[in-house]
Amino acid sequence: MTTYVALLHSIVLGGGRRVVISDLRATVESIGFRSPRTLVATGNLVFEADNEAVADVEAALETAFTRDFGKHVDIIGRSAEDWIALAAGNPFSDARASEAPNIIVRAMRTPLSRDVLPGLQRHCTDGEKIRIVNGDLWIHFPAKPSTSKLVSALTTKRLGVGTLRNWNTVRGLRDMIGA
Repeated sequence: MTTYVALLHSIVLGGGRRVVISDLRATVESIGFRSPRTLVATGNLVFEADNEAVADVEAALETAFTRDFGKHVDIIGRSAEDWIALAAGNPFSDARASEAPNIIVRAMRTPLSRDVLPGLQRHCTDGEKIRIVNGDLWIHFPAKPSTSKLVSALTTKRLGVGTLRNWNTVRGLRDMIGA
């Protein structure tokens, strides 16, 4: 048995509807994954499953999500081991604790090449820093991320399938898997 982390790109279903987290856990169990747990109500899952390729886990979750909620949502999966490595790779981990909400990772389905950095760097302002670590994009926003011009450049069209999580969430999921 393997522990996995899964990140939903969105829990918004449209028309003012959001995914009910207890329903999400039921969906995970319906496809044979075990012990689903969530961290905050924003689509962060930890669960156990037979040792499967992460791509197969992602596909199973996306298919079940579409079946149960009527909408496709990209889901990024990682094994517990890979999540621990992601957390350990934070290039901004020396930042003050108060900055944790402003340190963001865009966890990617397909690893990013460093070739994307110059294009993204053009959107950085006010001391924003970006790094690619093991194919994931880490961002340090000195101010609130919602005020940054960089956020609008972090699209699936430009970067591929991925989703954003802040450092508090990354650490919370790491702690949930017992690291």
